[in-house]
Amino acid sequence: MRRIGILTAGGDTPAMNATIQGAVVRANQLKLEIFGLIKGFNSLFNPRVPHVHLNPLYQEIPELDPTKGGTMIGSSRDYVDPSKKEELDLIAHRLQRLGIDGLICVGGDGTLNGLQPLAERLPTVLAPKTIDNDLGLNYPGEPDEWVRVPAPDAKSGYRYEHRESQAVFNLDYIVNYVTPGYATAVFVSAGGVERVRTTAESHRRIAIIEVMGRHSGYIALGSAYGRPDIILVPEHPLDIEHLVERVKHLYDLQKHVVIVCGEGIVDEQGRELGAETRTTDPAGNIALSGAAEALRHKMMLMIGDRDFQLYRRGNSAREAIFTRKVGHTQRGGRPIAFDRFYGAQLGAKAVDLLLEGRNNAVSTLQYSSTKGFHVDGYDANRFRDRWGYIHARRIYPQLYDPKLMKPSRLGIDYLLPIFTDAVGEDDVEHIRRTLFAPGNLAQPYHSINTDINKRIRYLEAEG
Repeated sequence: MRRIGILTAGGDTPAMNATIQGAVVRANQLKLEIFGLIKGFNSLFNPRVPHVHLNPLYQEIPELDPTKGGTMIGSSRDYVDPSKKEELDLIAHRLQRLGIDGLICVGGDGTLNGLQPLAERLPTVLAPKTIDNDLGLNYPGEPDEWVRVPAPDAKSGYRYEHRESQAVFNLDYIVNYVTPGYATAVFVSAGGVERVRTTAESHRRIAIIEVMGRHSGYIALGSAYGRPDIILVPEHPLDIEHLVERVKHLYDLQKHVVIVCGEGIVDEQGRELGAETRTTDPAGNIALSGAAEALRHKMMLMIGDRDFQLYRRGNSAREAIFTRKVGHTQRGGRPIAFDRFYGAQLGAKAVDLLLEGRNNAVSTLQYSSTKGFHVDGYDANRFRDRWGYIHARRIYPQLYDPKLMKPSRLGIDYLLPIFTDAVGEDDVEHIRRTLFAPGNLAQPYHSINTDINKRIRYLEAEG
């Protein structure tokens, strides 16, 4: 193997450039050329295959900065359709003409599905990334516990259900303990919780803060570091009466409440709260946009105005309860030390997997109570259920306490190894030196795209 390709796909995370750099450093050590494919899988559909040589003369290009969020080679949500054989043959032919002997895809479960048909034509591996931390398994046999049940209202005619686990859960047996990007997303979210707290406390309000995670509540769970009063995750249906009772108790005690909810929280019937839509009209109907707004509406109805008026802390529930979304700030910006270091390690391991002949494999970050974090490789097919579908990893039930609405003792044990030393001294120094640098006021932002565009090369037309 003399030349490999690397692409980044799906939503951006703060650790993608660190993963690319880790792959490039390892390629330099092994005297391998590495080409970055522009805009993810989209580049493969382009007959000219736009690409950048990332290590000419086995030296990484200066634009490759592991401390910068996003991805220097771009991303898209295009994916390869395994049923389009002719298109796949064309892609394989283009990569062959480019001299690519193996391919690394940096992404999540969607990317893993996308690389599967490519792995039948050339060696292809995955380096994981996702802020949702949902690419992995709570235990190796987890995919076998998913079953299909008839659902006439579903487009496919069925839906998936997860049967109760028969495994003995142990943190040491988690497959891919944590994904690069997750730690930085929690860092941003927990900081947001701390900042919203002071507003709620000052004005005697109830704050509902929505974080990302439609099917998996890991970001909400990690936001416990910001010390919210209540955390709601998609894996546990909302008990609205229990929630309101807890909110009233806390509000009486401390004159404000802070709630964190994952964007995919569901009611007792399993319906997503954020999926509700209403329009604003003279009759008083309101517009709901997401889980936090839907939850606010339910709480306004159940708590009512009278309690706030009696406490002299507002004229109405509408005034006293407010929402905020952390939003895409979770996806961007400088990755903290944990994500930079292990993103690079996983990128390097992906190169090793190709050299070892491990086609259709995933580089994983494992954890052991005896030796800490270490990288490994795992067969991609073992992430799939019996029908070939990859399910988002969800919080294992014992990691969350639905009564306290906070991480359980085991959940705390899960989070501690990730975040105890997740922020480096250089992260703090970076903030001190660069955020209020005088040049920021005078100099425009210089986009990495400007520099990378000068390096893009294309495959020459045949004939």
